[in-house]
Amino acid sequence: MKKLLLCLFANLSLATLLATSAAAAETAAPAKAGDQKSADATIRAVIAKKFPDMKVDEVRPSPMKDIYEVQMGGEVAYVSGDGRFLIAGDMYEIDSRTNLTETGRQKARMSALSRLDEKDMIVFKPQKVKYTITVFTDVECGYCRKLHSEIAQLNDRGVQVRYLAYPRAGPGTDDWAKMEAVWCSTDRKKAITEAKAGKAVKAAQCATPIAKQFKLGEQLGVRGTPAIFTDSGEYIGGYLAPDQMVSKLDGTAVN
Repeated sequence: MKKLLLCLFANLSLATLLATSAAAAETAAPAKAGDQKSADATIRAVIAKKFPDMKVDEVRPSPMKDIYEVQMGGEVAYVSGDGRFLIAGDMYEIDSRTNLTETGRQKARMSALSRLDEKDMIVFKPQKVKYTITVFTDVECGYCRKLHSEIAQLNDRGVQVRYLAYPRAGPGTDDWAKMEAVWCSTDRKKAITEAKAGKAVKAAQCATPIAKQFKLGEQLGVRGTPAIFTDSGEYIGGYLAPDQMVSKLDGTAVN
């Protein structure tokens, strides 16, 4: 998605986007069922033809007339009903200052994370789960190691930690190989603890979900590790101390 947006909008100014948004907002009205169905089909066809590497997950009306919010993985773009125009950037409601685009991203992340199978993760679960965080982690990452050293404190506070692999160096690297060894280990929890302590982990080769998890991380906009997501789909970002984590989760819990 980043590559697509950079190619399309490298020379497009923010002023142009704001002017386009303001003009459309003046005549905003709910999309009719027939119009929406037609726009959905048109937008999907255009994206499939022009950007075959992109998969459209959902097309839904935006608050702006004839502009549709298009969900592609963890990214959101806005496309005109006739498929001629694509707007990159976040949409804000001026009066409330609400970031409507981030709300859409959050829903998409929540949906993607809810579909994951925990058997492909490394899960540190407390006796009583109050919160769950899903963490894209890297055994070579300093703050990933710091977070892991505080797993017991997080569990004591009712925070369940679900690890997904995100070796930042990418495929074919030593980092990737180390994480494959962790995921191929009989005792993954012990293996990841040792790897994050700088110890060598050896295991027979096996089929791992690492490539799939790495791709998911890219789709969800992971910018570094640890990348922490809540059950509500909020991207917390990087490391937080246990008490800070709980405070943050208190404010983002799903009702």
